[in-house]
Amino acid sequence: MAEPGTGPTSFDATDLARLIWAARARGRTLTPITDSRTLSMAQAYDVQDQITALRLGRGERVVGWKLGYTSVAMREQMGVDEPNQGPLTDAMLLPSGASVPDHALQPRVEPEIGLRLSRRLAGPTTTAEALAACSDAIACLEVVDSVWTRYQFRIQDNTADGSSAAWVVVGAALPMDDLPSVRVSLSRDGVEVATAVGAAAGGHPASGVGWLAGQLALRGHALQPGDLVITGGLTAAIPLDAGSLVAATFLPPGTGAPVTVSVAGPGRPGGGPDGPQDT
Repeated sequence: MAEPGTGPTSFDATDLARLIWAARARGRTLTPITDSRTLSMAQAYDVQDQITALRLGRGERVVGWKLGYTSVAMREQMGVDEPNQGPLTDAMLLPSGASVPDHALQPRVEPEIGLRLSRRLAGPTTTAEALAACSDAIACLEVVDSVWTRYQFRIQDNTADGSSAAWVVVGAALPMDDLPSVRVSLSRDGVEVATAVGAAAGGHPASGVGWLAGQLALRGHALQPGDLVITGGLTAAIPLDAGSLVAATFLPPGTGAPVTVSVAGPGRPGGGPDGPQDT
């Protein structure tokens, strides 16, 4: 199996995908590919596609997409300056209150507004058109779980790794009439740690859906009816430690009732950002 760092002419998306896949299977993290070689965004998405193929090969199916780095908070936290995206499969979906599986490497949590598609979107789409193509808004928590040691990576590494997509905790519906004004409070073990509004996701959560439709079209994909799109972390991501509970309460403006979604940490100690790693 090829290792990163064999030079700019040695790119093999399948080998790099298998490297990432094997590290996760062993419960280990990796040093970034871009520490030792050049990787373009196009090549990063090729690696991502190969990892998706491995997921599909074991019986998973694509049920939606995630957007990464649509908020200033997440771009500043991770030191990236552009958004990216990755697929969601049915194996990634968790109900509110569930625990993250024990094989998580270094899980972190961020609150997101999910949008479910009611019709197909292919090609660049305006925010208004994207919103009109959605049937539901959903309170979500994304559990990201980077394969790169201590979350040290460049945007290309993160993209290859599916934008760190691991699990999505799917909560209850939110009113769709004023998503930018929805307020969210993120807490860990009952203590508030961050707040934000829906506008943090690129001004409007649906704006990222329109961008995503255009990006997918460039790669021969399209958003399909029933797809769930999580539109980007509204706050910085926080660690999900063993035994801890992270919750987000979404507060729609006006008479909307609060909606809370939560996720528990792995049931065993250990792991975390300083856990086993491969180089």
